Parts: sequence; C-alpha cells; structure tokens
Amino acid sequence: MSVNLTSPAVELRESRLHTITGYEGDAARLISCRDLPNRERSFTQCGSCGADQVMNLLSQIQDAAVVEHGPAGCASDIPFRNGVFRMGNRRLGYHVHNIKYINTNLNENDTIYGGEAKLDQAVREAYRRFQPKAIFVTTTCASAIIGDDVPGICDALEEELGIPVIATLCEGFRTNIWATGFDSANHSILRKIVKPARQKQADLINVISFEHHFLYQSVFEQLGLRANHIVPLSTIEQLEHISEAAATVQYCETLGSYLAAGLEEYFGVPEVKAPAPFGLKASDELLREIGRLFNKEAAAEKVIANERANIARDLERLRNRLTGKKVYIAAGGPLAYSIIALVKDLGMEVVGTSVWHHDQTYDNDDDRINFLNFAVKTYGNFHVGVCNKQAFEVTNAINKYQPDIAITRHIETVWAAKLGIPSIFAGNQPTEMLYDGLIRFGQTIDDAISNPAYIKNVAKHSKLPYTDWWLNQNTYSFLRSE
Repeated sequence: MSVNLTSPAVELRESRLHTITGYEGDAARLISCRDLPNRERSFTQCGSCGADQVMNLLSQIQDAAVVEHGPAGCASDIPFRNGVFRMGNRRLGYHVHNIKYINTNLNENDTIYGGEAKLDQAVREAYRRFQPKAIFVTTTCASAIIGDDVPGICDALEEELGIPVIATLCEGFRTNIWATGFDSANHSILRKIVKPARQKQADLINVISFEHHFLYQSVFEQLGLRANHIVPLSTIEQLEHISEAAATVQYCETLGSYLAAGLEEYFGVPEVKAPAPFGLKASDELLREIGRLFNKEAAAEKVIANERANIARDLERLRNRLTGKKVYIAAGGPLAYSIIALVKDLGMEVVGTSVWHHDQTYDNDDDRINFLNFAVKTYGNFHVGVCNKQAFEVTNAINKYQPDIAITRHIETVWAAKLGIPSIFAGNQPTEMLYDGLIRFGQTIDDAISNPAYIKNVAKHSKLPYTDWWLNQNTYSFLRSE
C-alpha cells in the first residue's frame, strides 16, 4: 500500500506510482516495466496544474467551503466550476446554489511580508458567510513560495471553530503530474472527513465518479445494490460515512486510485479488483467480482447473460458497419486503454494511442485493476505514446495515421476537425460503460463517420497553426533519449 495519512501532503505520483509523461513504444513494454525512466521533452507547448483537479472535487462538495490561498488569478476557473456545480444539482433535482469559495487575493506586498494574516481572515470569513460543515484550504504556487504555515494555521482554526479546517497542499509546481491533484483532494478527505464505520451496510457500494449520473444504475438495481456516488455533489455527512460501504468501485484509476486504496487500507472497504467495465469481457469480469464480494454470483451471471442478449442485435449491426475502420485515441491513461477495448469489440482497428500520463503501478497494486494489462492480454499489443496533453504531438500523430475517426478527452476535437477527420469527445459522464454503453458509443462513432460533411467544411475553411515542417517529422522527435 502507498497511502500515508500521517502527513498533510500526499506523496507525489512521480515517487509513489513512478508515473511518467514521456514514452513511445509498445504497450507490452509498459506492462513489463515498473520503473521506466521518464523521457523529458526538449520542447513543451502547454501544461496542466494539479490544483485544477483539486477544485474539480472539493469545490463540488455541497456544504463545504474552499479557501484558495493565492492570487486572484488562480480564481479564474471558478465561474466554470460554479456552472458545473449548479447544473449538477439541477440535473439531480437537488437545491440549486453556488459553490462556497473565497480567494485570499495575495498581492506583491504579501509575497514579501507573508500572507498568513490574510489566510486567517479568509477562513474566518468563509465560516461566517457560509456556515460550512468543513473548510478546505488549498495552496497555490505563490503561497508555497512565500512559505506560509498553512497546516499550522488550519490546525489552530479547526480547534477554535469546531469544524474540520483542512490544509490541502496542491501548489502547481509541486508535481509534473496533473492527476496528483485528485490524490491531494482525496488525501484531505481521508485524513480529516471520513470516520470509522458505525455499522457496515451490506448492500451499499461506493462509486467514485467525476459526476453523478447513472453509473452502474441498471446492473446495481438487478443485483439489489445501492450506489453511493462520491465525491462531486456529496455532503460532508455522506463522506463521513463512506467507510460503511461493503465495497468501492470506480471507472477511472486516475481519479480514484488513491481514495479506493485508502478506504481499503484504513477503513476496511475493499476495492472491487476488476477492470473498469468498458467492453464486453471487462464488464463480465467486473460484475463477476461484484457478485463474489456480495455473495451474488448466480445473480451476476444472470445479469451478464441478460445484458449480452439485450445488445446482441445492435452489436452485430454496428460491427457490420464499423469493422476495419481505423481509430486514433488520445485520452488519460486508464480511459484511453478502456476505449481500446470498446473499439476492438466493435471490430475497429486502433492505429495509434496517446495517453496523458502513465502510472507504472497503482495504489492498490493488483493486476486485476490494471486496464492496460487487461487490454494487451485480451486484444493484443499496440503502439502507445505518453504525452502530457501536448496538442502538437497529437495533431502530428492524427495527421500521420489518417484514421477514420479520432476519439479524444481533455484535448479539443478541433485538431482532428481541422485535418478533416471526424472526431468525438469522451466526456465526464462515461456513457460508454457496460453493455448498453458499448452500443451508445458505437452508435456515436458510426454517426460521426457517416456524416463527415461538417468536418470536411471545417477543414476547408480553417488552418492549423502547425507547418508542414512539423507535421512531416516524427511525432515524438522532441522526446529526449532514455
């Protein structure tokens, strides 16, 4: 286990999971090696901040406040987060309200004399204004460089105010792996919010997800299980009692690896040891493992048989239309590997893959939850490039492979569109999960490939920022040698 709750700072993915952002080669080699050196780039076009992922989770908790200790510029994403929060509440029929957020507005004077007084004032104001059940204090590059004692201030105010006041250390320069932000947020929740179980609930299963939607709903109902969706849109009280669930399941190890492992190690809630349910075989394996954990093996087999039978006709139709079509995938590691399973089940050919980072191990280091290992064993070896959302590399690769369709996440589909190649975006609501999800995803792909007129028109009237000089080079020519 790699979860350590004794420190206010989470151990970084670079050291904890040997995460890399630079690689080109076979997927099979990534599986066989656990300590590959990272190949740095001599040129980088862009980057992502781990603090952004912290806000993805903590700002979406219903009755918690977030105090961001940094300059006002670090608050530029808050209108977007507020919109996501309000839409999520509206969609689920909850009370629609704004996120509870304050920024300490550090200025040049504060960078010289320190910002601790501002932080103390901001936390007190958050408590007065919102009456939250908990306050998360997040750090930024500026407050970390100053050296303000954020954990010490939080501990003192927690004792005075009588609610958890939690230092979440997530300044952007701390890590090169943006996904460490998820770990920082979940580290704070595990350390200061989750309580030991009062009583285990035998039919309750935690679902770690980006957004509440219908994840697992249909199969859980057939198995007589109740889903507890975490973390977005949860309340503090709900998070306090996630230790009472009988198991934890997720669909993205990037998001949930740390939280699932921490719940297992410290609170005795086992993570479901199976690949995420993308594609037929992975869905089978996950349901069988859930059946085993909940002593519902026979019911799980019945669900599998029913679900496969329900999609058989549509799956045959889609295979007849999509078999042999070429696809390029660019997404976060676990999801990219999961999409490979989907398109392979649809009969398509994967010509290339870009993943934003690669964790060489997981917090629960079990091969059954390693989807890359599952994909290679099930569907065969494939070429993979690891790039931290570098649009110039993705555009080069799509241009080189000329697929029938590009599937992306966390990077805009516009790059493929400007090349005249149909593309679809895999969003935060993983509607492609499980058996009916395979059909939905296949239909979306078929629609995009069959109706290319708009994309062709975009390409005709737009221009890429990259010259032929770059597009004709090797995709990973800026990667340094190992």
